[in-house]
Amino acid sequence: MGEQRTPFTRRQYLKGAGAATAAGLLAGCTGSGDGGDETTANADATTNEGTTAQTTTDTSVTASMAPVGEVSLDEPPEDVFVVFPQYADMAVALGHGDAVNSIYVPEMSGTTMNHYYERLDGVSFDWEGLPDPYGDGINEEQLYSLDSDVHFLDPAYLLTQDNWSVGDIDDIAANIGPWFGNFYSGTHDQPPEQYRDAYEYYTLWEVFENVADVFGERERAEALRGVHEDLVSTIEADLPPEAERPTVARATYSQGTFYTYHLNKPGYWFADTRPLAANDVFADEEWSNFWGSVGYEAMLEADPDVILNLWGATPRYDMDSVRESLRNSDAGGTLSAVENDRVYASGMRYQGPLMNLFQIEMTAKQLYPDVFGEWPDYEHGAHYPEMTADEQLFDRGRVASIVTDGA
Repeated sequence: MGEQRTPFTRRQYLKGAGAATAAGLLAGCTGSGDGGDETTANADATTNEGTTAQTTTDTSVTASMAPVGEVSLDEPPEDVFVVFPQYADMAVALGHGDAVNSIYVPEMSGTTMNHYYERLDGVSFDWEGLPDPYGDGINEEQLYSLDSDVHFLDPAYLLTQDNWSVGDIDDIAANIGPWFGNFYSGTHDQPPEQYRDAYEYYTLWEVFENVADVFGERERAEALRGVHEDLVSTIEADLPPEAERPTVARATYSQGTFYTYHLNKPGYWFADTRPLAANDVFADEEWSNFWGSVGYEAMLEADPDVILNLWGATPRYDMDSVRESLRNSDAGGTLSAVENDRVYASGMRYQGPLMNLFQIEMTAKQLYPDVFGEWPDYEHGAHYPEMTADEQLFDRGRVASIVTDGA
């Protein structure tokens, strides 16, 4: 990794011994004269020597994740910079959604998140009025204006954006607040050379637990991870044999082009499709970007049983229009997925833990309706469909309780 300055900020404790010694509690109590006297347990108590001892609470937090390494704060962050919505979803899941001060395409990201949260009592995300950090490109002026305690963005990714250097990135960490993010775990692609030696790849749920440490909310994260593990175990136990699983293309359709993605590769971009272990019709394709693109000819040759239209569950795509365009095309109309009404709205690849639970359930029903129940009709712009308790693959009440109460 190239030489970088260690980012210490005005909100950080010194790492190591200083943070450890700050954990000690000072407590004072006083007893008076006779054996029957009561003991006071006030936070401030006068000792027999006339001095005052104060009980202090250590609010510092420490978290670690490549490529940044360890970050220590003197208290959980109250304002956090977010670009990709998975970090906003993580903040909401940890009970700190109000700390988010920016998000990518707020109307799309926030609306999509709230479509899922509608099924979790007491959970919502107030996105209106938040700036889009990509609106005019991520820039230093914007970051100084937001004055965030933490920037939930991978500095390795930021280095690929216009007008950013390692020195600029380190200056923001030193003068405003640290970076904390890991972008390339999404696809396991190589980060820029300057960060390569320090890089590690994590699952979505490992990233979530690292972010939880920033907020001092590890117990919440572990409780939600338990719900996820139960959901995946339920699905894996009932999956049909590989030969009986459908062939699937995950792609975003637009004007005759299918922008294609994998299903089962490592990385948190595939955290909602990989557990379903369907047969990816483009599994052997390698793309120079994070995705590929094919026309009707290649899609007809692959002819998947199911097409999962990525972003279809967001306000950005009207699935009725997508299906109509496919049906009205001479080529598209002959696709098996179109003929059998198996072109489905899929979610976002930028998914946090709450979104992931819903998107796994959604995909399970779309791919294996005979096993996990039919996927209800989805109307463009509507909330995530209501389901009876018997139809749900995870407990909404349990998840809502964890988010709102930490239970």
